[in-house]
Amino acid sequence: MFCKLHPWLQAGSVLRAARQSIHKLASLQKATTLPPKEMQAVLYPFSQLDPYLDRSMDRTQFQLFHPSLEGMIDAEKLFYSSPPHKIDYYMSAERMDHAPALKPPEVCFIGRSNVGKSSLIKALFSLTPEVEVRVSKTPGHTKKMNFFRVGRAFTIVDMPGYGHRAPRDFVDMVEPYLYTRRNLVRTFLLVDGSVGLQKADLVALEMCEETRCPYVIVVTKIDKCRPGVLLKNLLELQDRVKTETTSCFPQPFLISSVHYWGVHLLRCFIAHVTASIRLTDTSQS
Repeated sequence: MFCKLHPWLQAGSVLRAARQSIHKLASLQKATTLPPKEMQAVLYPFSQLDPYLDRSMDRTQFQLFHPSLEGMIDAEKLFYSSPPHKIDYYMSAERMDHAPALKPPEVCFIGRSNVGKSSLIKALFSLTPEVEVRVSKTPGHTKKMNFFRVGRAFTIVDMPGYGHRAPRDFVDMVEPYLYTRRNLVRTFLLVDGSVGLQKADLVALEMCEETRCPYVIVVTKIDKCRPGVLLKNLLELQDRVKTETTSCFPQPFLISSVHYWGVHLLRCFIAHVTASIRLTDTSQS
């Protein structure tokens, strides 16, 4: 059953629009009605690449965070808005001295201006469609730090994109945030899986290393290329993570915001690193 809408959204046209905006696989209940192989691809998208890997290759690095379905269900509950657990867009800020002083744990998303940050955040919040996450076809749409509150559990921050059409003051905006935000528990660095690491991504990777704040690489748009191309880009990325990083979580998260591959897993990881849920086992047995 889809999430309940609030009394202040009872106007007919708004209600219908909100319901129509919920993707058919946004909830785990819908995802678990798929045939087993399709469900596995949605929940654990690395399974789609597994057949293309040599049998001798160690797959552990791609399955370090592999929670149970029950763990994902506990995490999903946090992404439904309710009167005691309100999910909303809070505010935007152009500089750190404009950023709100929020106490809950915080995670932020950074990446190139056309990597799909806003689309991913929209997918994460799809169970609460009244939350407005603006997605534009024009690269560089996000010019400010946008703060979204998930009740009292945690905050998600959509950072401006770097690279093409990035704000002129991008460095002055983002670096102070990464260096000084005390409640920041994890940075998610998005990389386009169809093209792999670009020069601008390598600069961002270096910046994340310099801040020494734990970060994770999220590989987006995995539906936009052939498995062989994606696997090549993924293995090159993993080699760099293994040899040149110290603060990066070893496992990349594979995402398609279009087909919802990996969205449920990422929700669970966010809930886990913000200590919003307790998982008894996070690895594949």
